[in-house]
Amino acid sequence: MPTPKNTICLWYDRDAEDAARFYATVFPDSEVKSVHRAPSDYPSGKAGDVLTVDFTVAGIPCLGLNGGPAFKHSEAFSFQIATDDQEETDRYWNAIVGNGGRASACGWCKDRWGINWQITPRVLTEALAAGGAEAKRAFDAMMEMGKIDVARIEAARRG
Repeated sequence: MPTPKNTICLWYDRDAEDAARFYATVFPDSEVKSVHRAPSDYPSGKAGDVLTVDFTVAGIPCLGLNGGPAFKHSEAFSFQIATDDQEETDRYWNAIVGNGGRASACGWCKDRWGINWQITPRVLTEALAAGGAEAKRAFDAMMEMGKIDVARIEAARRG
């Protein structure tokens, strides 16, 4: 298969391969495709060190670059994973937070490498798209949550 025309490049200090392998165990349609080693020394590594990793996360092509500690991730970029029910929401949330990550608000969490994730049940997205009073109730309920509680969102939708 040819290289995709557009690939997300994620900068890691030195753990791109570990991160990619973790994502491949957590999310369907995810895999590590190849690992490339540096042909010579570079500012944050030596010849033979893992330099880049080609991988996919939930079908999205990514390149992990072990670029060193100069740049950090922020909430300005996140993966948004749509979930179908509470069990799926819990599984992804717990995998990320339980593997050295951190919980945040409104369905957001951060993995141990600093990548941000939105674990978003489809019921929430649908409620917000409905607009009006239903969207406001669902939004207000979401604003009080860390991990999204599907039953509470469904109750808010009904009023």
